[in-house]
This record gives sequence, C-alpha cells and structure tokens, in this order.
Amino acid sequence: MGELDHTDDSVRARAKHAFWERHANPWSGWTRTVTLPVLLYAVVHRRWRLLAATVAFTLANPILFSPPDDADAWMTKVVLAERHWRERGDELGALQLLNVGNGLATLYAVYAAYRRDVGGATVAGALAMTLKFAFVAALVRRYEDEIEWPTTPPHAPDSVAE
Repeated sequence: MGELDHTDDSVRARAKHAFWERHANPWSGWTRTVTLPVLLYAVVHRRWRLLAATVAFTLANPILFSPPDDADAWMTKVVLAERHWRERGDELGALQLLNVGNGLATLYAVYAAYRRDVGGATVAGALAMTLKFAFVAALVRRYEDEIEWPTTPPHAPDSVAE
C-alpha cells in the first residue's frame, strides 16, 4: 500500500512537473492573454460555441506547447515565478490586492458582457488584464533573486552520454 501511495505521488509529481514545464513556454502565456477578450466577445454576442472553445482552450493551453528551450523569455519567467509563489505559499501582502482586483474586474467584465454592456466589459476587461500583468511582473521582481532560472532546456538531460 505504501509503495502504491509512493507511485501515486511520483506520478502526480511528474504530471505536475510536466504541466509547469509546458506552461512555461512563452507561447502558452502569450496565447492565454487573448482568452479574456475572446470570452467577453463570445458572451456579448451570444456565441456559445466560441465561448465553449475559449474555455476549452484556456483549460488545455498549459499542456499544448512543448517546454521552452530556456528561461530567457519574460513570459517564461512569469510562469516560473508563479509556480515558485504557489509552491512556497508565501503571503504577498499588498501585492495580493492586484490579484484580487484582477479577479473582481474579470467577474464584472463577464457580468457586463452578459448584460451586453460593451463599454463596461471592455473597461473592466482591460483593467483585469492590466492588474494581472502588474501582478505577474511584481512576482518576477519579487522572486528574481530566489529562483534559479534555467539556462538550458528544462526537459534536457543533466548530462549527455558520450
């Protein structure tokens, strides 16, 4: 039984590692930035298939891309800093207000889109995206000295057999 539990942990750990590795691809992060505007458009115009496709893309996005070749891209650093923060469980104090504000602005944007208030959805959506970018940029700055940014592909073996 203990061995099975260890295997489950190992499988879970490998899956989690693979998730974050793939999500660190800058294409994963940058393509996700268009999901809120597309989602709001779909709600305003009652395009339910587009809404479903957007939600499906958002859920699948972190595993659609291969691991990045290095951590040079800013969006890769964003994902690595977010992972570091989540794994450590740090309290962020005032910085967390950006994240909460992002969530509230997103909820209001969806509500405004449902009411077909294009102006409200647009302003709230832009505010949500601004707050999200401010939050993740602050995470990168906060953890910049603590994270060992990989300079080689995270998926490459530690050494190459000669």
